[in-house]
Amino acid sequence: MAAKIGKTVGESQPFWPTQPKRPKGAPNILIVLFDDVGFSDFGCYGSPIATPTIDALAQRGLRYTGFHTTAMCSTTRAALLTGRNHHSVGVGCLANFDSGYPGYRGKIAREAGTLAEMLRPHGYRNYMLGKWHVTPLTESGATGPFDGWPLGRGFDRFYGFLDAETDQYAPELVRDNTPVDPPGSFATGYHLTADLVDQAVRYLADHVADDPELPWLTWVALGACHAPHQAPADLIAKYDAVFARGWDAERDRRIARQKQIGIVPENTRLPPRNDIVRPWAELPDGEKRLYTRLQAAYAAMLDHADQHLARLVGFLERAGQLDDTMIIVMSDNGASQEGGPFGMINAMGPYNLRREPIEEKIARIDDIGGPDTHSNFPLGWAMAANTPLRRYKQNTHGGGIRDPLVISWPTGVAACGALRHQFCHASDLAPTLLDIVGIAPPKVINGVGQMPIEGTSFAPSLTNPDAPSKKTPQYFEMFGHRGLVQDGWKAVAFHPMGTAFEQDKWELFHLDQDFSETDDLAEKEPQRLKAMIEEWWRQAEAHQVLPLDDRFAPRFADNAKRFHGPRKRFVFHAGMGHVPTDVAPDVRSRTYTIEADARVDAATEGVLIAHGDMTCGYALYIKDGRLTYDMNVGGQHHVAVSDRPVPPGNRRLGLRMRRNGGRNLAMLLIDGEAVGGFDEPLGFISFISWSGLDIGRDRGSPVSHYEAPFAFTGKLRKVTVLMDDDQALDAEAAAEATLARE
Repeated sequence: MAAKIGKTVGESQPFWPTQPKRPKGAPNILIVLFDDVGFSDFGCYGSPIATPTIDALAQRGLRYTGFHTTAMCSTTRAALLTGRNHHSVGVGCLANFDSGYPGYRGKIAREAGTLAEMLRPHGYRNYMLGKWHVTPLTESGATGPFDGWPLGRGFDRFYGFLDAETDQYAPELVRDNTPVDPPGSFATGYHLTADLVDQAVRYLADHVADDPELPWLTWVALGACHAPHQAPADLIAKYDAVFARGWDAERDRRIARQKQIGIVPENTRLPPRNDIVRPWAELPDGEKRLYTRLQAAYAAMLDHADQHLARLVGFLERAGQLDDTMIIVMSDNGASQEGGPFGMINAMGPYNLRREPIEEKIARIDDIGGPDTHSNFPLGWAMAANTPLRRYKQNTHGGGIRDPLVISWPTGVAACGALRHQFCHASDLAPTLLDIVGIAPPKVINGVGQMPIEGTSFAPSLTNPDAPSKKTPQYFEMFGHRGLVQDGWKAVAFHPMGTAFEQDKWELFHLDQDFSETDDLAEKEPQRLKAMIEEWWRQAEAHQVLPLDDRFAPRFADNAKRFHGPRKRFVFHAGMGHVPTDVAPDVRSRTYTIEADARVDAATEGVLIAHGDMTCGYALYIKDGRLTYDMNVGGQHHVAVSDRPVPPGNRRLGLRMRRNGGRNLAMLLIDGEAVGGFDEPLGFISFISWSGLDIGRDRGSPVSHYEAPFAFTGKLRKVTVLMDDDQALDAEAAAEATLARE
């Protein structure tokens, strides 16, 4: 029907189109996605870490023990958002690079609509908070393109960060499509988790005030518990005693608890320690104290997040929204192996070939979790977090892909505290939610024909504990590690980087009888294994998994080279905003020149250019009247100060860094004249910082010895960076650094 238009209102008939309304019985949806939290880390999955909010949700709903993810963060997010396999939608690995193959674009294809895009025509308002990480980081700058950012993929509001991680005290935040400063700092008690929950409450309070009948999807993707592990000091101290007995005792404690509460079957066996994890009893006392504190920081970060989640749940209850809201709490992959065998206090040093000796780490034990640390726990604690599963994030054994999933929906799920043991996958969540809402996936979104949904709804299991598991084969692949789950069986291959794929050893497990993948039946069931491997190849071809690629370093190095191309000159004018690190000039292991065009007087001070944060980066600034350059490599500061004050007037203030073999020759320049410098053996080998670049200030965690933002008080016109074509990166170190940030 359309309006009838006559010559006058009396001869005309108005028409108002019907607005979409909530489908009958459709709930609001709150998805809380934790990062790098292991299978056993929620209290209701066997951990001693205090998670009473999550535990209470589990007591009002369901816990799944057979929920599987994709082993990494970008990939699980792509599957959760679209209801398809991650390679199928172009996110075969990370959002940090484009390999040039359809399955590895690092960006969700337009043919794969997101859950937000699918719900929007049915009246849903969609809010996204926290970690996104399905936009190529080279598209996270001021020119976008923005079609892969949250607002370009169906969300109405966004407040969070685009990269794999961020500093919890000085995050790189975006509101909608615009970078913004955090509303506080470590000194004022700021923490990103609290901020994200504050913003989530605001979005929902605004929503309820405007129209409480409109349905909503709110996606809260916390930084917890991805490195850096940062949390209040009093919470960290609380967990020293909890974990003092070490990871071996902790695994025993957790599996006993899991059997008691039914998370794992009584016959589940604890696997041997993962490769290169040492027995706790053999560690020196100093290392025990260090590793206990690193684990305490991780536990405190999770505890802290649970406390703030309680505020969000409490708001829903006060607003009368709780009973009609389906709350889903999960993790994106298993606990991380990226802390290595000895853990890290400042990961940025080792990534730049600056060793972090055990003695140095022990001396800094009280810094762990604070603003000048980038800590991650060692392999032994990641192993304990994944109890009783083998291996870690990045791997396709259980420790990488089997994760906690809690669902609470008082109106729709009568079971309270019940367990569900069905096998299900991240790609199954979106079709499950569409099934519950009562809508079919659209065939066209924004004029683009849509690929089929590949996941399978597990909605029947919400009300029927005997509902069948997913019937279709589910493949897994990450960095060459492979797996297939089918009819209760699993074939899996661990792939050592750089070896021939045909040399990989495939294992076979009957998951229905072997939860922890400890009884390899490959030799007893060779025909079954052969058939499953053949099925894996069929699935791989069908879902754009091929070609298999375990070349970490070329992927990342080629991506950076392709993005910057021949460009060697960058001009940053005063008044511009923040530059993400993947878009900033790549000055690692090369010769370059920085020149600032500024007017100064005798009292002028402040930052001209800064890239990085407390843990790593560089800054050129004026302090105490003198031009200063600080090359902060993993917390080790190499500082050059001009041998004379900067004269008042219009000045060209700069630095010339010359790469000479393994040395870095820095020369400060005032109007082209050398005024000081240094000759140091260590610089940025593989990575500068997770934090990006600022002009005229250092907006967050300070790179050097000043109080941020240390804004420039003179008149800054522009800063120019010129790079020579002599870059010589350590490719393997670059790969390790990039992997560790995921």
